Amino acid sequence: MNGRAGRTATAEKETANVVWSGSWVAERLGVELVGDGKPDGDRELKDLLGLALRRNPKRAHLLVSNVLGKHVPQKPSVVYGAGFELGRKVRALLGDAEARRAVVLGYAETATGLGHAVADGLGVAPYLHSTRRPVEGVARAGGFEESHSHATSHLLLPEDPDLLAGDLGPAPLPGAVSDAPLVLVDDEFSTGNTVLNTIRALHERYPRSRYAIVALVDMRSPADRGRLAEFAAEIGARVDLVARSSGTVTLPEGVLEKGRALVAAHDGAGSAAHDGAGSAAHDGAGSAAPRPVAGQGSRPCARVDLQWPAGVPDGGRHGFTPAHRAVLEQALPAMAARIAEALGDDARRVLILGFEELMYAPLRLGTALEDRTDAEVRYSTTTRSPVLAVDDPGYAIRTRLVFPAHDDPADGPGDRYAYNVAGAGFDAVVLVVDSTADTPGLHAPDGLLAQLAAHTGHVVLAVVPSYVPSHPPADPTERQEPPVLPEPLRGPAFSSYAPDEVGWLLQDLSDTELEAPTEEREEAIQSGGAHYAESLPVEYQPSAHYQSLFKAALELSAARVARAVGTVTETVLAERTPRPVLVSLARAGTPVGVLMRRWARHRHGVDLPHYAVSIVRGRGIDANALRWLAAHHDPADVVFVDGWTGKGAITRELSAALAEFEGFDPEIAVLADPGGCVRTYGTREDFLIPSACLNSTVSGLISRTVLRSDLVGPEDFHGAKFYRELADTDVSGHFLDTVAAHFDEVVDAVDAEVKELLAADRAPTWEGWAAVERISEEYGIHDVNLVKPGVGETTRVLLRRVPWKILAKRGAGADLEHIRLLAEQRGVPVEEVDELPYSCVGLIHPKYTRGATGADGKAVESQ
Repeated sequence: MNGRAGRTATAEKETANVVWSGSWVAERLGVELVGDGKPDGDRELKDLLGLALRRNPKRAHLLVSNVLGKHVPQKPSVVYGAGFELGRKVRALLGDAEARRAVVLGYAETATGLGHAVADGLGVAPYLHSTRRPVEGVARAGGFEESHSHATSHLLLPEDPDLLAGDLGPAPLPGAVSDAPLVLVDDEFSTGNTVLNTIRALHERYPRSRYAIVALVDMRSPADRGRLAEFAAEIGARVDLVARSSGTVTLPEGVLEKGRALVAAHDGAGSAAHDGAGSAAHDGAGSAAPRPVAGQGSRPCARVDLQWPAGVPDGGRHGFTPAHRAVLEQALPAMAARIAEALGDDARRVLILGFEELMYAPLRLGTALEDRTDAEVRYSTTTRSPVLAVDDPGYAIRTRLVFPAHDDPADGPGDRYAYNVAGAGFDAVVLVVDSTADTPGLHAPDGLLAQLAAHTGHVVLAVVPSYVPSHPPADPTERQEPPVLPEPLRGPAFSSYAPDEVGWLLQDLSDTELEAPTEEREEAIQSGGAHYAESLPVEYQPSAHYQSLFKAALELSAARVARAVGTVTETVLAERTPRPVLVSLARAGTPVGVLMRRWARHRHGVDLPHYAVSIVRGRGIDANALRWLAAHHDPADVVFVDGWTGKGAITRELSAALAEFEGFDPEIAVLADPGGCVRTYGTREDFLIPSACLNSTVSGLISRTVLRSDLVGPEDFHGAKFYRELADTDVSGHFLDTVAAHFDEVVDAVDAEVKELLAADRAPTWEGWAAVERISEEYGIHDVNLVKPGVGETTRVLLRRVPWKILAKRGAGADLEHIRLLAEQRGVPVEEVDELPYSCVGLIHPKYTRGATGADGKAVESQ
């Protein structure tokens, strides 16, 4: 911890014991908190609550809990313990028999984590929380209004439609009443209106004999207390209340108007100083401060792969059972260990920051991290609720960060907030979001990650997969919705790339034997007995001579590749979409996608999402990968990326495949387009891209993709292998770093080239396809699939197929040195040709049978 942060934290601890964090509002508005008359009742209440002013036309003040973990960072164990202890009290009230039949319902967004902790305290009850996020395909089981809230409408979306029916089942008899208690949990019980609205709405549909209301504080007036008793008699049910503390709020005449005036005065004078400001030294009347720039004075955001347990929901939006809880409890220590490893040993004061309704998952990760590390751990979450920030020890909301919504909310775009984070002395922040919220908006220059990066030395992003239930249809003849797809695979568990560089929308087939000798594969493919994607060639192990050629080629062409990377990335940013989601075609496109992502980050400070998907000639693109992308991103933002074009077969394949999927743009962005097949490219020259020289060892140690019916089911991603055993020869990172090192020196050339390209006619000419058709007939092959144009495709022929001959453009020079070496090793003739639109063309042996060429079935000699 740096000295300033340490002093700030120490000072705040000291003043917390002297100044009540509600005194600023109390002095100005005359609002008072009065305990329930018990000894130390006032003190206990003020220990639990502070006061702030809210931008809300219905209620001026906000009770700010010190143990809820929403607005005020608190130890995760304190937050969880408060809810868990309430759950124990409810279990004692109900008794074991009724507790086993109970259902716990929490309120969004503030009490989603509290309600879940109460359910844990009960130990035997399923949990559901209301939500303000509609989920497509999930039917509503009810809803209600919260009259004083900033966002009022609550939805109930249980996966099990009978969850709220209790023991009555799906078709109860008229007038039947359930004996299963409903436990309703909110952070505060102020007027009782929200709870009454909820019970009234649910009782009409799911009548029951008993309700229990749970809150951290009961702040009802005497009149409101009587109203609840009258309501219970009206519906003929028992209604109990369990609270940690109780008291009342006294509000003087005209408090709403006074509150509005106070907010308006401080809004204009000084609140802007807290919107993204890094200092905690403002007095509420400072000058406006600019929003921080991404990465300013901090390390880049790191992504940690939690390895969240499969099948466990991210929270209670669709229900959470004791069985889910048991699985999560077992997984928590390992997930906390991964977070601790990502934080390193330097983080001494850590904030676990949750996301709106996603409170329980980050809270439990926080409690597990407390057990795992000696660091001081605190927990809070972001919120939709606008609250005035005043940096005074007697005010509960000292600073605030403001950022755009990043989960495509149903109510449209708008500001979101994180309170008491700026200036709080955190030297690391772990942001936990669900995958629905892991969007370009989160990574944008004004997004939450950028805001956090300006206020702490280390930001770690942890993404919990969003759980979307799949209901079986009532009519078995109806089409069933496909199950929820898994989250992308990431390194180092799958591939040698860093986890934030690319997410692989593939399934791991590393333990499956898929390799076959090259000659056997070629004969099966050409005879029609097998498809090329049903097996893998034996991975080429480069000789020392070949490795030196790769290094020389990389040194020679790195700046050229960097320029092409910059050009294609800037073209995408200028023309395609302001929020591109890069989707590379595995595997040749993946190094290019990583480099494009690095360029955007280096040049613009923008973290572009990047995924890799499988496309197979003759079989199309992975439909399940597209379904995953459409569920997590706007299809209009998806930009498909490949390394180069040959004759344009994959370009055509992608265009045909996407015809069935609405919203996706079929145009590919490529590094090199010698075939004239696309509009978005870095260059149309056919030059050596060093990543084409090797197979998996320059592509994150991932194989080409596999599509075979016995391995890939209708709801599975296509497969691939991770060749961990080749780690000693892996140059994937070296290739990326070498190219990226040239980014600064090519900026001017890129800017000039992009300006020229944007004004030019870049309509595809399909010149390459015409050349391939001509060569196919001229050489008596009569099959364009056996003609592979360009340096990249020719290299593939020599590494993975059975080559017949190589056509080389006369005078091509250094770009073809590795081609000539591979051809020599395979005993393949190289024919010099004039007027070739490519540097070279590889011809696969037509009508191949074993023995036509090659000696041992391996791609090339290893020695």
